[in-house]
Amino acid sequence: MTDGFLMTWSIKFDGSNMQLGTMLINSVSALCRLGTTSIYSLPNAATLADLESDTEDEDKEETFKKPHFNSQCRIFELDSCDGNGKVCLVYKNTQSGVVSSCAEIWFLDRALYWHFLTDTFTGYYRLMLIHLGLPQWQYALTKYGISPQAKQWFNMYKPIAYNSNVVADDDMAFINKLDPNQVFKTKNKLQPARKKTCVPIAGPQKSQASLVTNKNLTQMGSPTTKK
Repeated sequence: MTDGFLMTWSIKFDGSNMQLGTMLINSVSALCRLGTTSIYSLPNAATLADLESDTEDEDKEETFKKPHFNSQCRIFELDSCDGNGKVCLVYKNTQSGVVSSCAEIWFLDRALYWHFLTDTFTGYYRLMLIHLGLPQWQYALTKYGISPQAKQWFNMYKPIAYNSNVVADDDMAFINKLDPNQVFKTKNKLQPARKKTCVPIAGPQKSQASLVTNKNLTQMGSPTTKK
């Protein structure tokens, strides 16, 4: 991957192809910085910085300090998530004229709450591939979870990723319990039924050849008389 990434896959649903998974990373030319422009095309409209929710209780729960729409953070949109939120590339504590090399990946939901995903771009790329780009897969990494509709797709195509707590509690939950003795059990071959043969009944029988011979001998032994 050099400049952007897009991969989609479809399934056969109700007799037609339906696009289900989408893995998208905007190219450098398509990166859009958030927080600098108005979210509405109206004069004096509110910006993301004006609508940003900021409470001390949320900061205490988060291990990583969440981003802010101010001059100290530079936030770029990597994926619009089909309108379900935004995956953002965040540079913190930026200074004018200084190139920052440390970036984090955060998910901004539709209520403008931040959710930490990973501290490296490579880590996010792996998460995207592991979750197959399923709809709303970013919400699986938040405390809210995914919607019931998305849960059905996860149970069908990625059950281990969704039920990670079950795997942690029981290592044998998703192991295929296969008994080789039952699968490779030898079956006794049925022997073919023997055909019944007719047994000749013992008794005085004369063949046709013997009858003909006796008749010829009788004719040879009897004298012929001429008148």
